[in-house]
Order: sequence, then C-alpha cells, then structure tokens
Amino acid sequence: MEKEKPLYKVIMITVILFMILAIYSISIGLLIYGFTKVNTINYTGLKPKTKFSIIVPFRNEAENLPILLNSISQLDYPKELFKVILVDDESDERYEVPDTKYEVCIVKNTRVSKSPKKDAIVTAMQIVNTPWIVTTDADCRVTKNWLLTLDNYIQLHDTSMVAGAVTYDCAPSLLHHFQQLDLASLQGATIGSFGIKKGFMCNGANFAYTKSFFQKLNGFQGNDSIASGDDVFLLQKAIAQFPEKVHYLKSENTIVHTKPLDNWNSLFQQRVRWASKTSSYQSSFGKALGLIVFGGNLAIVVSFGLWTVGFVALKNVLFILIVKFFIDFFLLYKSNQFLTNNKMHYVVLSSLIYPFFSTAVGLYSLFGSYEWKGRKF
Repeated sequence: MEKEKPLYKVIMITVILFMILAIYSISIGLLIYGFTKVNTINYTGLKPKTKFSIIVPFRNEAENLPILLNSISQLDYPKELFKVILVDDESDERYEVPDTKYEVCIVKNTRVSKSPKKDAIVTAMQIVNTPWIVTTDADCRVTKNWLLTLDNYIQLHDTSMVAGAVTYDCAPSLLHHFQQLDLASLQGATIGSFGIKKGFMCNGANFAYTKSFFQKLNGFQGNDSIASGDDVFLLQKAIAQFPEKVHYLKSENTIVHTKPLDNWNSLFQQRVRWASKTSSYQSSFGKALGLIVFGGNLAIVVSFGLWTVGFVALKNVLFILIVKFFIDFFLLYKSNQFLTNNKMHYVVLSSLIYPFFSTAVGLYSLFGSYEWKGRKF
C-alpha cells in the first residue's frame, strides 16, 4: 500500500491542476466570445453638441502634461464645447498652464480621504459646469476624434457612463511589450465582460460619465478608504444600480495612448496597486474571475515546482503550459489587433514570465504595501 500512495498523490495533483486549467480555459473562452459580441463603432457623422469637462489629476507631471495638452489641442471638436480641469495633487513644483486655444484651469487637490485621485476628481467636480465629465491621466495622449466619437455615441444611445480603451506607446523592448501584452489581456477581459453583460472593469484614463449620474451614485462613497479604484469601484457601483446606463465604447477613434513604465520594480508596484483592489470588488463576477485567473497562473508555477520534485510529469506540465498559452493567445490577439497595429513581440517569452510575475503580484498584494507617485500605501 505504501508504494501506491505516491502514485495516488501524483494522480490527484495532476487531476486538480487539469481541473483548474479547464475552469480557466472556459472562463477565458467566455471572454473571447464576449469580445466578439461588442461591435466596433467609429461613427462621427453627427454635429457635435455634448459639452465635456476633461478632468486630469496629476502629481509631478511637468514632463508629460505638455504632450497631453498638445494632443487635446488637436481634437476635431469645437473648442467651446470642452474645457480641461487640471488637479494638482501636491506636486513638488508648480505647473504653469501654457497658452491654449481652449479653456484650461488648474486647481489644488483638496484631500479628505485616503485616495488622492478620488479626492482630485471630487475637487474638480466642484467647478464642473458641463453635463459630461471625461477623466484621463497626465501621461496620456488622445486621438483627434476622441471626443467627437464619444459625442456621437452619446447622442445615439441612452447612456450615462461610457468606458473606453487604453493602450501603450511601446519601445522595442521586452519590458515594454510585456506591459502591452498584459494591458491587452486586461482590455480584452474588460471588453469581453461587457460582451457577456458582466462588465466589472474599466480604466480611468478613458472614462466618461455625467455629473448628475456621479451625484446619483453618491460618488466614491463607500470605497474612499481605498487608495486607488476611482474608475473600477464607480463603474461597479453604477452597474449594480443602473446596468442599462453603463456602456463600453469599442472604437479605434477613442483609444487613449499612455506611456509604459521603464523598470520592472515600478511595473511590479503598479500591478500590486491594481491587484489590491480586487478583494474589495462589488462585482461577484469580477472577484470570481480574478480568483480564476490567479489560479490559472498559480497552477503553472506550482506544476513547475512539483515537476522538479517528481510529483508531476514533464509532459503534463508542458500540456498545461501549451493549453494556457493558446487560450490566452486568442484573447491577446483579438485585443491587441483592436488596440494597436503592432505585432505581438516577445509573446512566447512573456507567456513564460507572466505566471511567475502575476503570482508574485497577487500574493504580495494580500499583505504588502506599494509605492505610488512617491507615496506609500
């Protein structure tokens, strides 16, 4: 009997790993299906009429803000229909707003909670006098039809909140393309979840909603003790109460471009910040998917470890790795094709690194702190 026990353990461990892989594959398959159900809309034929306030929280962004403001100056949208509100969150040096052909104002952030970015949006909200608000980040740039396409969508649909896509401007390096593939997976999951009516995620770098809707939701009340999540928590609150009012605009015209980070430590800190929000999700689907994705990546790490001690055969490890690679690849391919014309460089190497990186981020986010804009949280 003693000789059979190790074989029994081997079989049980292998079955558990295969079950995790099956659940993971079905979940990603649903997101791929959902992605195809969301139509791409680039319509710009209507006369613009929506008034927007573009809110940009920033801290020590003197290098990036001119790029954003320049891209806004090139918008194909009437200048009298939008204005920019820059919210300075205790920058080390004062930023001087340059002369622009559109209205720009700068205000100091009023801190009342543990979340600087939420406070910045609430601060800006005090002077917003337009029906619609769009949030973006200081290290972004927008395309010329960003507001025009959003305006046309708003005119044609009964919506109070619209999420949009974000992508990276990458240099030809492993680090940058690793981030692009990671972001593509997140954007694919975002779009896919909306396609199956389970939206739970968005990106504050490209997020729009009406001021009245924000007030109806009581803003960030209930999650202002969490440092980040100005976008996700607000969206989940909105979907829980008014799901028919929350839309995803899948349009190449409205993709916002941002800068990838330039070192692995900063990337790790950023992803820990993102992951730390998951346990506080209001969306049960979002929590379950986060756990499934974590489990899928953990299964790769564990299977490698168990192979080294002889509990899992190498062929089973390779099978798990290959199946996960291909199911991920289909979602990545569709998402990356929508987000950018760039090829998916380093996709094989990234798929080998990612499970270990993702598992480390997930575990560290449970008990570790992170740095953001020179502050510890």
